[in-house]
Amino acid sequence: MAVDVRPALRQRAASPPRARARLMRLAHVALAFWAILVVVPLLWTFLASFKDTAEIFGPAWSMPAKLRLDNWVRAFHQARIGTYLFNTVIVVALSTAGTMALGSMAAYVLARYPFRGSGAIYLLLVSGMAFPVYLALTPLFFVVKNTGSIPVIGQFIGLDTYGGLVLVYIAYSLPFTVFFLTAFFKTLPTSVAEAAFMDGASHSRIFFRVMLPMARPALISITIFNVLGQWNQYQLPLILLSGNARDKWVLTQGIADISTSTGYSADWGALFAALSMAILPMLVVYILFHRHIQAGMTEGALK
Repeated sequence: MAVDVRPALRQRAASPPRARARLMRLAHVALAFWAILVVVPLLWTFLASFKDTAEIFGPAWSMPAKLRLDNWVRAFHQARIGTYLFNTVIVVALSTAGTMALGSMAAYVLARYPFRGSGAIYLLLVSGMAFPVYLALTPLFFVVKNTGSIPVIGQFIGLDTYGGLVLVYIAYSLPFTVFFLTAFFKTLPTSVAEAAFMDGASHSRIFFRVMLPMARPALISITIFNVLGQWNQYQLPLILLSGNARDKWVLTQGIADISTSTGYSADWGALFAALSMAILPMLVVYILFHRHIQAGMTEGALK
């Protein structure tokens, strides 16, 4: 007697798609929950920036009686958030430019020009990602302090200077930058570089005119990651920029000063306005470049 096994085979073949569909639904639920955890505090912060102190400590989601734009004015002028914002832009711009210049060149050489000891140098650079910054704060303070005694340039790279903070930012951003870009440069085709060599191009010309344009998605992605990490940095500026250099403080120091300088009588409306000023630039950057971030993270894996 023949047994028709086709229904069982069809059911077995259909089960994996159903399992994948359930897995996708669970992933969507988890992502939605994560989005709520991220978006709700941001919305509440923006809403609180237009309230007075009584409304902030009242019902959490009550609307402000009126839009108190004076909170933003006080934060920008009286709390000097405008100055701190300008300082942060200068420091982040210089440190990101330095990180990308040094990181891209180091990653390109390690990825495309293997030499004796290149693997050890790569591991030494990448090992910096496993070293917590908090363990090095004390020696880092004295290193930067001692650089201030170097003739001529010491006054620009010691404590309480933009240069000292920029150099430290670059040092702590290089490990991940080299790690990320080395992996990407290894995926780029060698035929284009070989054709450029045949046309008489030098190594530097190939790097700047051929390889960097091809690595544009990865460069944009890692640049944005570095900007976000350096923009939100608090511990390093706190150690390297003392109260004597208040005019050089960055945004995170200024916001912390608003919340701690007057204790429970802090200007909460101005505090949340300052937080909103710190969040908005990075939010705009991510909205404008999120497609480039996704392309940079996935393109290397698809090559």
